[in-house]
This record gives sequence, C-alpha cells and structure tokens, in this order.
Amino acid sequence: MSRESRESREPEGGDGIEELPEYAERVLEVAELIPSGRVMTYGDVAEWLEEGGPRQVGRVMALYGGAVPWWRVVRADGVLLPGHELRALDHYREEGTPLREAARSAEGHVPRIDMARARWDGGGQDHGR
Repeated sequence: MSRESRESREPEGGDGIEELPEYAERVLEVAELIPSGRVMTYGDVAEWLEEGGPRQVGRVMALYGGAVPWWRVVRADGVLLPGHELRALDHYREEGTPLREAARSAEGHVPRIDMARARWDGGGQDHGR
C-alpha cells in the first residue's frame, strides 16, 4: 500500500480523513514487511522501530491496521486477536502460518499461532536506519 493511500485512511470510528501520525506510518510499514505465513509480536515491532512498546503498536494496529496484513502482528502468547479469531484464522490457513491446535478444554477450540515456528525476526530486511 502506498504512503499516500495510508495517509488518507480514515481511522476506525473517525469522523473524517486525517493524516496518519508518523509513528503509525512506521508501524504499518513494518506490518507490510512481514512475509506471508510469518508473524511478529507487538513488542517485536516496537523493538524493530526502537520506539514505543507493545501497547503503542497495538493501538496503531487497532486504529489504522485494517489496510495492512494486520493478522501478522500478534500477541506474544500466540492467542488470536479476540473478536477477530475466525477472520485471522482464515488468513493463517490460507498463508500456511504454523498453528498449534487448541486443547479440548480451550474455549471455542480455536488454535494458537505456533510462535516458535511462525515468528519472524526481520532477517535480511533493512530497518531504514
């Protein structure tokens, strides 16, 4: 996605078009770098950017992430994003993201991401520094 189209993206629940904050732009750029079938945690993205933390990245993804592969930025425990589990699961299965089947006792029997196999460290990518 081009910077121009992201800048004019209306945030969820917003009343109008606004320019994307610089930090949000950087978070979304990292999300777009994550290869199909791989994931980074919110903390991984913040570490990559050397700015902010998991909560700040999560906030950016909640407000602006709909225009990028949001399902590739995840919780560190591999639990699927509450309220978006089925949509995310469709993406993970389509992309071949490694999953761990849910225990029978798990509510809804929704699998988790196999973080040991799916986590991407950004190897080979320039951080833009």
